[in-house]
Amino acid sequence: MEEEIGKITHYFSKINVGVLELSKGKLQIGDTIHIKGHTTDLYQKVESMQVEHKPVDSAQPGETVGLKVESPVRENDLVLKVTED
Repeated sequence: MEEEIGKITHYFSKINVGVLELSKGKLQIGDTIHIKGHTTDLYQKVESMQVEHKPVDSAQPGETVGLKVESPVRENDLVLKVTED
């Protein structure tokens, strides 16, 4: 099962980091996410997250999170959390 938790607002190609605006749900290191958009379809495990340039283990709704991504993502791509239901 997948639950929408936010969307990508920016992508830094030089460092492979997507900026996620977390709108609902909690995200933590070790979670599997699905980033889906017009040309994006990426599943990956969250291994590195930052809030305001500081490493964090989890993030709450309303926070803006920098995520290390394995391939390019685009603005407005949806971010879904994959759950084991």
